Amino acid sequence: MNRTKMERLAKLALENGRDYSELVEIKPIRGGSINEAFYVRTTENEYFMKFHADAPKDFFKSEAIGLRLLKETNTVSVPNYYSYSDQPGNSFLLMEWIEGEEAPDTEAILGRKVAQLHQCYGRMHGFHNDTYIGLLPQPNKLLPNWLEYFGTYRLGSQLKIGVERGSISGERRNKLEKLLQLLDKWVPTFVEPSHLHGDFYHGNWIVGPGGEPFLVDPSFLYGDRQLDIAFTELFGGFSQDFYDAYNEVYPLRDDYEDVKPLYQLYYLLAHLNMFGESYGPSVDKILVRYVGD
Repeated sequence: MNRTKMERLAKLALENGRDYSELVEIKPIRGGSINEAFYVRTTENEYFMKFHADAPKDFFKSEAIGLRLLKETNTVSVPNYYSYSDQPGNSFLLMEWIEGEEAPDTEAILGRKVAQLHQCYGRMHGFHNDTYIGLLPQPNKLLPNWLEYFGTYRLGSQLKIGVERGSISGERRNKLEKLLQLLDKWVPTFVEPSHLHGDFYHGNWIVGPGGEPFLVDPSFLYGDRQLDIAFTELFGGFSQDFYDAYNEVYPLRDDYEDVKPLYQLYYLLAHLNMFGESYGPSVDKILVRYVGD
């Protein structure tokens, strides 16, 4: 993005967020693989701004709603957001700037606060708005039955996308379809619908002042809390302090090790559909574990 457009977009975001002070600085920074990211400073405040040149429908609205719902639990820290737009060519999300250094107990604090978050419940599983995992659409519906929601709206939605894109076919497709018929052996039907981050890997939490952990980039839903925890183990990056502190507050159920690979399968399917066959062997390994050769 050229300098003129950066400044124009920042001023629009600031005005929408009711900051009418003078724009002092704007510069590109690292912010993930999906969006362009910027540091924005006015005479009054500092901000983090995301931009996507071709964001899908309600892309940043979905994230903003997730941030708000997490914050309303008064458990884990979440950045404030000030404005967003999903207008084609001008899609952005403006949030407060968070900066700090990790303290020795930062991950233990994160574990405790995520456990407290998971002790906040909705009435049903899923969500009333469609969301996104990366740029992939994540259809949603509110259902009383977690097994039905996870099978249809998580694994089933990735199966549909994979068939359309050609990343799920042949034996892989047959095994995944068979697994969907057998899910009730491992996935609980009735479980508390916790507030979930929904995309909780190590890149989606940051450190703020005093070593305070903050959650970012949610793909919010209500569901089995073990979905969030399973994803933390898929790509690593969380210390034992995190898990110990979480379990002190809200111990994982006895079925966790049995269901964990199935919850990880959802994220592996999403990565397969987004990034290609490098994730295929991991998908196939889980399918073989549950439905055999």
